[in-house]
Amino acid sequence: MRVLVTDAEYGVLDIEADVLAAAGHELLTARCRTADDVIAAAQDVDAVIVQYAPITAEVLEALPRLRLVSRYGVGVDVVDTDAARARGVWVCNVPDYGTVEVALHAVAMLLALLRNLAGHDREVHAGRWDYRLGGQLRRPGGLTLGVVGLGRIGRMTMERAAPWFGACVGYDPHLPDAAWPPGVERAGLEELFARSSAVTLHLPLTPESHGLVGADLLARVPPGSYLVNTARGGLVDLDAVLAALEDGRLAGVALDVLPEEPPPADHALLGHPRALLSPHVAWYSEESEAELRRKAAENVVVWARTGRPPHPVVEGR
Repeated sequence: MRVLVTDAEYGVLDIEADVLAAAGHELLTARCRTADDVIAAAQDVDAVIVQYAPITAEVLEALPRLRLVSRYGVGVDVVDTDAARARGVWVCNVPDYGTVEVALHAVAMLLALLRNLAGHDREVHAGRWDYRLGGQLRRPGGLTLGVVGLGRIGRMTMERAAPWFGACVGYDPHLPDAAWPPGVERAGLEELFARSSAVTLHLPLTPESHGLVGADLLARVPPGSYLVNTARGGLVDLDAVLAALEDGRLAGVALDVLPEEPPPADHALLGHPRALLSPHVAWYSEESEAELRRKAAENVVVWARTGRPPHPVVEGR
């Protein structure tokens, strides 16, 4: 088979090449950014491995030979899954490569906000040695933690962070009661935001969840709350976050993902003293990157051999 990596940030794609070559498949590479780029590069290929390039309905229509899309990562929001389903194209992901890393990053961001580590660091580097300059800090045992999404990552984040808090509430409409984690009170989304002084997001980006955390939900949080997002940038309305930081509803926000990456150089959040930002790195370790790349290629190999990929999101034919 002919397999195209449409785009990737990983440099030399030796891991993918080795996995595919061992199974007798040919690897092609491109640097696609737009749907037109994908259409031009993916003529006469059987499968694509994609990071950020859009796999739209137009792409799928223009590539009748394409039978499988394997995504580097958990989310498949770059793929028009409805169009893929209608055309019988398999869509698969890698759901379990960076669970520990993302949960670790989310907890690290949460604790850094609670202790205002970035603020204290700035003051010390500026030559000011005064614990009061970092603002008021609160003991987490008197606060409630809210976890939005209790899949692999959300659950691990909850298990690590919740013992520091006085209570923990969760929201996940897809998780049945039989699988609900002990010690976490189930709540509706609006109730969770109204009760939680710290909220961490662990949801996929879908048309329904796009812009989920906006002015309405942020208006419900207790004054001086914290928000952490290591999931998808499109979940959060940044204008609403800035407004909540300015009026004190949010004492701090920590974001590893943004709606536009990288953000515009003049974006107000970049200079905000109570915004902790990292460059979509929560998933990364040397080990997780190697695992991600290997499993994205193995999706193709196993599908070619058995007719079904290990991690299907959309069933093909």
